[in-house]
Amino acid sequence: MACASMRHWCSIRVPTVASATLQPETANSRVLVLGGTGRVGGSTAIALSKLSPDLRIVIAGRNREKGASMVATLGNNAEFAEVDINDAKSLESALTDVDLVVHAAGPFQQTENCAVLEAAIRAKTAYLDVCDDTSYALRAKSFMNEALAAKVPAITTGGIYPGVSNLMAAELVRVAKSENKGELERLRFYYYTAGTGGAGPTILATSFLLLGEEVTAYNKGEKIKLRPYSGMLNIDFGKGIGKKDVYLLNLPEVTSAHEVLGVPTVSARFGTAPFFWNWAMDAMTRFLPSEVLRDRSKVQEMVRLFDPVVRVIDGYAGERVSLRVDLECSGGRQTIGVFSHRRLSISVGYSVAAFALAVLEGNTQPGVWFPEQPEGIAVEARELLLERAAQGTINFVMHKAPWMVETNPKLVGLGIYV
Repeated sequence: MACASMRHWCSIRVPTVASATLQPETANSRVLVLGGTGRVGGSTAIALSKLSPDLRIVIAGRNREKGASMVATLGNNAEFAEVDINDAKSLESALTDVDLVVHAAGPFQQTENCAVLEAAIRAKTAYLDVCDDTSYALRAKSFMNEALAAKVPAITTGGIYPGVSNLMAAELVRVAKSENKGELERLRFYYYTAGTGGAGPTILATSFLLLGEEVTAYNKGEKIKLRPYSGMLNIDFGKGIGKKDVYLLNLPEVTSAHEVLGVPTVSARFGTAPFFWNWAMDAMTRFLPSEVLRDRSKVQEMVRLFDPVVRVIDGYAGERVSLRVDLECSGGRQTIGVFSHRRLSISVGYSVAAFALAVLEGNTQPGVWFPEQPEGIAVEARELLLERAAQGTINFVMHKAPWMVETNPKLVGLGIYV
């Protein structure tokens, strides 16, 4: 059967925490979570503690009160460290006797350095970040030689999207090649998150900052630039989500997938709910100068202004999240993967934790890698990583024809759906 082995798995079995437990040799590793008092970092710490109860977790942040609360939630194997990521000595002290640092202190947009990665390399500590910014990711990759010399394994863009979505794309490509499905032609990333997905001000700031960036996409091998939040498509994310409008955004997996996986045409789109948030973001790209949207201080002011309203609407919108990755090959062959969860605030934690455990288990080689590179996450380690990331998903399938996943496939006759 096609689904019987990892080579051709087309759906993920319902995962359990027990099945995803960290291997014994690294179960008591010490992990530093930067931004551990925030939504993404805190969710990551909780997921790590559930996947591997013996793991020692250091919550790093600037707020002792929030840190103490998180430590109380995690239990005896957790501690708090007051850390300023912009202070080299503070970082150096925090990285002492740490096996892995998880950098979740975003937003990463308009950040001028990779201070945490540099500090990790100096300390010879494994590194993982949840970066979702193209410039930052490429800057991180520029430290390849330093990481190789220090024998430090590092992954950039290791979250849910990008991150899990990169691995989904890599697996679609790998299986298509193994089955000789024709030439790779087009790879498209589609993302949906209701409201802020429960991720709070950081994701709001990230969204605003991305609206200030021209979109990089690839068309038949040629890099093209497009207006942010343009090119709307109505995409069916399958059960539990349905059809949603999505718009072009400048995301790092577009460049990395094009270069690493060798697909000539690549793009990424994102949409949210309620529908008027999409209208608002489109209006921001049309009427606000891009310099304003690229200014971190001005964006933080906008976040403070909008955050109370966003929180109220989030209470009604929920925080469902869905990733759909489509691969098209010559001859019209198309396969997709879908990953959906009721709560982004939980799913992002398990996604990052899955990458963290993979690094601790030795599945990442020295150097700085994107998730889809086999040196970043070994091919044989992908299935377990995705299983761990899929804790609590309402729908996670791979290597399916679109009609097998979509809520309303079209019948063209003779039992054939498209």
